[in-house]
Amino acid sequence: MAGDRYLAVFTMDKAGPKWAAWHAMTKDEQDETARIGVAAVAAWEAAHRDVIVYQGGPLGPTKRIDDRGDVTEVVNLLTVFMVVRADSHEAAARLFEGHPHMSIFPCDGVEVMPVLGD
Repeated sequence: MAGDRYLAVFTMDKAGPKWAAWHAMTKDEQDETARIGVAAVAAWEAAHRDVIVYQGGPLGPTKRIDDRGDVTEVVNLLTVFMVVRADSHEAAARLFEGHPHMSIFPCDGVEVMPVLGD
């Protein structure tokens, strides 16, 4: 595989309009949309299998430990992650243009950053 590695983190604002619209759907509408979305994600992954270094997956509830040792539950935008290879940072970001997590599911963006080191 040529190219550098990039961590891609899908984001979802759980107080934003896409999240609200998802939860405004009926259970049947959510289920049907999810069925379509899961198939679309699988197709995207198949089309990009040559650049996916690590499949990653959905992220669950978050706990944060601070410098005092206090552990708290937090809500953040982080939803799904994966590692891809690309020839440039821009090319890595463009891989996710129109991704089903944003076009079908309520994710609102993908943050893409280089993985430094080995």
